[in-house]
Amino acid sequence: MPLLTHSTLEHSDDDQIWMGRALELAKIAASTEEVPVGAVLVRGTEVLAEAHNRTVADADATSHAELLTIRSASMVQGDWRLLDTTLYVTLEPCAMCAGAIVLSRIPRVVYAAADPKAGMAGSLENLLQEPRLNHRCELISGVRAEESAELLRAFFQRLR
Repeated sequence: MPLLTHSTLEHSDDDQIWMGRALELAKIAASTEEVPVGAVLVRGTEVLAEAHNRTVADADATSHAELLTIRSASMVQGDWRLLDTTLYVTLEPCAMCAGAIVLSRIPRVVYAAADPKAGMAGSLENLLQEPRLNHRCELISGVRAEESAELLRAFFQRLR
């Protein structure tokens, strides 16, 4: 399955809308002094789970938006396999989150901004489409990327 990027794929209206919800969650994270990342897991038109980063609030390095969303959706549906879903996330997943996405069998991932320092969906490596693994995801990048990048820039500028 080839890597699909914003330069090779038109972004659907649904992708724009769901990423908008993920961006709202990222703004909530920023307002609570968390790194502004939001995630929404959707099956069809139904939101299975959503979350924003909570690493500070939870004092837990694993409380990334993607992991919290995956955990919640798995509990709600009573299955660790999150088949027929799309994960929308405002920042390219890190190694930990990419691993969880692969293990939970999420078939489609849409992310906004690339993460050149930690991104594992194409920036540093592409764990989500690694041919040696037993599961690979359709991958779409760049949906509302500038909005997400601006949230991140503003957040980190406040810290300096």
